[in-house]
Amino acid sequence: MSVALLNLVESRLADHRPKRHRLRPFMKRCAVALALQVREGELCVLMIRRAERPGDPWSGQMAFPGGRMERIDANGFATAVRETEEEVGLVLDPGECVGRLSEVNARSRIRGLGMAVTPFVFRLRRDVTFAPNHEVAEVVWVPLEFLLDTDNRETMVWERKSRSLTLPCYFYEGRRIWGLSLRMLDELMELVAGPGEKRRWRAR
Repeated sequence: MSVALLNLVESRLADHRPKRHRLRPFMKRCAVALALQVREGELCVLMIRRAERPGDPWSGQMAFPGGRMERIDANGFATAVRETEEEVGLVLDPGECVGRLSEVNARSRIRGLGMAVTPFVFRLRRDVTFAPNHEVAEVVWVPLEFLLDTDNRETMVWERKSRSLTLPCYFYEGRRIWGLSLRMLDELMELVAGPGEKRRWRAR
């Protein structure tokens, strides 16, 4: 079942036309890697929990390996590959990339254009090991089936200064998945659910 689901993801990505941010030429650029692998009978996606660091707006959050585009990077794909190796010690092969998701806008401040984040999806068929750097608190494999189960979907209250919003999230073994990472995962799961279909969910 998990291999069939992985094959479905790959086939849907082949036909997917991801969106690009219309202001991307004027924005800072970033790229991340969503690595998929069948592990012990479950299709999983690789995530990291960022280390707690003062001044980092995404400190301690669940995310995907990745980071800002540097001058040495030929493109966003090169950024995702380089950052993944730097952060978790995983060397991704270009032949393992099965597609791309739509860009999302990461904003650490209210003002400004933000940062265009491009997610690349990889399929891993090999044993992998990790060597996290100082930016990564832990590496976590999250079952995609857990995320696809609507009973696992919850809500959270996000507060910043005078703003308060109720947002969707997941709690996987005590780790909260929300925000930009969840937006990327939602697009991936909507591809699995079928084009034009909206996945239903309910809060606990």
